[in-house]
Amino acid sequence: MCNLYNLTTTRDAVVQFTKAMSDKAGWNEPSLNVYPNTLAPIVRVDDDGNREIVSATWGMPTPPAFVKGKADRGVTNIRNVGSPHWRRWLGPTSRCVVPFTSFAEPDPASKIEGGRVPNAWFAQNSDRPLMFFAGLWTPWKGVRKVRDGEQEYELFGFLTTTPNEIVKPIHEKAMPSILTTPEEVDLWLTGEWADVKHLQRPLPGNMLVLVDPPENPVDD
Repeated sequence: MCNLYNLTTTRDAVVQFTKAMSDKAGWNEPSLNVYPNTLAPIVRVDDDGNREIVSATWGMPTPPAFVKGKADRGVTNIRNVGSPHWRRWLGPTSRCVVPFTSFAEPDPASKIEGGRVPNAWFAQNSDRPLMFFAGLWTPWKGVRKVRDGEQEYELFGFLTTTPNEIVKPIHEKAMPSILTTPEEVDLWLTGEWADVKHLQRPLPGNMLVLVDPPENPVDD
C-alpha cells in the first residue's frame, strides 16, 4: 500500500502539464513528503470547467462498515471501483490528478534486525520527472482526529492496480495507477468512466525504476 510519496518539482511545471488556470494551494516547497491525513496539492476541474490546483487531505471517506471508533482516518488507496461506496465518485466532477515525482512502498525484505521497515522508492527514471496518480476527491464533513472534532474537509485518494514487475518484488499486491502524459491527464479529468477506466492499469516495467529516497524533503 502506497502511504508515502514525494513531490519534487515546481508549481509552474504542474500548471504547464495540466493546463491549470488557477492555483489555490499556495504550495511552493522544493521537496514535499506526503503522508496520509495531510494536505497536498491536487488538480481538478472547477464549477466553471477550468482546471485548478487546490490543497486537499489525503484519505477518502472509509466505507462505514470499516470505521473503527469515532474517527475516520480515511482510505488512501482505492482498488475496488466496482464497490457501491466508490462508484458515486467515478464521474469527471469527482476525479482529480495528484502530482508526484516518486512514491514509496514498505520493503520488509530489507529490514535490519531491530530496525524499522525501510521504504523502497520508485520513479519514472533517475531524473524523477513529474507524473500523476489517477485520483478521486470529495467534500466531506466528519471526524478525522477525535481531538479536533467534526470539521469540513476536501479529501482525495488515488486508484491502485496490479503491480508491474518492478514493484511486485517489493509489494506483491498493488501499485498506484499512474498517468505520464498530458493526454492521459486530459482524459482522466474529462472523459466518461467507460473511456477512462482502462487507466487503472500498471505502468509497463520499462517506465519505472527503483531510486534513492528523496533528498531534503519537507514533511507537510
